[in-house]
Amino acid sequence: MGTSADDAATEFHDFFERHYAELARLAHLLTGEADAADDIAADALLALWHRWDRVRAAEHPAAYARGVVANLARSRIRSAVRERRRIALFWSQLSPHTDGPDVPSVVDVQGALRTLPFRKRACVVLRHAFDLSERDTALALGISVGTVKSQTSKAMAQLERLLGNRAATHLVGKTWTS
Repeated sequence: MGTSADDAATEFHDFFERHYAELARLAHLLTGEADAADDIAADALLALWHRWDRVRAAEHPAAYARGVVANLARSRIRSAVRERRRIALFWSQLSPHTDGPDVPSVVDVQGALRTLPFRKRACVVLRHAFDLSERDTALALGISVGTVKSQTSKAMAQLERLLGNRAATHLVGKTWTS
């Protein structure tokens, strides 16, 4: 004869089997990181297990689980953004160093990019250097698509003022590898 704890464990096991793949896929789509998706789904399910009495009493346990995954993905993205900021701060304090021949326009673009606030610079770099869509850029930075559009537009206008209209649009996409 089973106990209530056994019933809860069986219910959770069944829930896990039905929803793990879906939750991992959601995490992958939210973060864009295949490796992180399994970790986020596992962390979400662990959190659900700790609150299983509340979860199984919910009207839509799968929706509750998706919310937990979304929150964990958001936290991971925010953490990555903070890490990028720390890295950007570290690199901005180093003297510029290039190996081999350097084209003056590359130095001009890099210098102009350094004058941009982090969010504008990140939007331009992700959109133009990494060819990310507005949506993917928004996900990577934890901001809205509208913010990506406005920050990219403002950043490009600022780069055009600094570099000249033709130079900015031509160089921004061409000089990232140096």
